[in-house]
Amino acid sequence: MRTIKDLPKRVKAAHEAMEKAGGKLLDWYLTMGQYDAVAIVEGPDDAVMATVGLTIGSKGDIRTTTLKAHTEAQMVRIVEKIQQ
Repeated sequence: MRTIKDLPKRVKAAHEAMEKAGGKLLDWYLTMGQYDAVAIVEGPDDAVMATVGLTIGSKGDIRTTTLKAHTEAQMVRIVEKIQQ
């Protein structure tokens, strides 16, 4: 909270870090409740996403919880592979 006024700069830096790594920060939300913010990002692979997350987190301003999501199209392909 003591650096809250730097938040716009940090979000801009996150956009830049994602783009530099080959990904994209699609949306960023200030939230109320258990989590203060939610970022929707996409990247080429899990290793890139982990590297970006760790790089941003290493600056000491944030703690993260990661949730990998699959698009609707990916979900359909996954479900089609289920054998009965």
